[in-house]
Amino acid sequence: MLRLAGLAMALTVIGTGVQAQTGSILPGATQPVAQVGVAKPIMGWIRFCEQNPAECAVDPSEPTTINLTSKDWQMLVRINQQVNTDIKAKTDKDHWGVDDVWDFAEDGYGDCEDYQLVKRKRLVEAGFPRRALRMTVVIDEEGAGHAVMMVRTTRGDFILDNKRNAILPWHKTGYVYIKREGDAGSIWASLGGRTSPTMTANQ
Repeated sequence: MLRLAGLAMALTVIGTGVQAQTGSILPGATQPVAQVGVAKPIMGWIRFCEQNPAECAVDPSEPTTINLTSKDWQMLVRINQQVNTDIKAKTDKDHWGVDDVWDFAEDGYGDCEDYQLVKRKRLVEAGFPRRALRMTVVIDEEGAGHAVMMVRTTRGDFILDNKRNAILPWHKTGYVYIKREGDAGSIWASLGGRTSPTMTANQ
């Protein structure tokens, strides 16, 4: 079971690791993440889906990628920054007394996956297709499990993260990509990472 080694670092990165990003300028095109098979979803995700089935349902009529426009990019940058500011970092153990809970941080506190769930909810409300906004599990720079949101676009896959306000192409985050939500049904997609965490760490 992967645990967070340095919560203090994760808290400070949000404030100090911000990179300048102009919302109106589209990023360059890159290759998307390659899917290498199927994977089991995180148990916290399964429990979240049982409580919030509409959040996990896959609509096959939705596109799997967004035809990214300047307006879309502005919205992604704005919501990523807003949610990173609005939510205060708190481990699931401190918050709920258990190791891994996926939630909407309605009380203003949450950890990595909670930030991303709130971002996705707001983006869907703004008109983005949920099917192109995929919850993703990675191994971070400390070797711990971490949840981010992968936005799949015609210009490549971009990562919304609570550790930084800048939205980066997936291959520039420094993370090892383990798995993400699949495009159909409840099966997740394996992304070929070296390990398969059973839970996300509280970052």
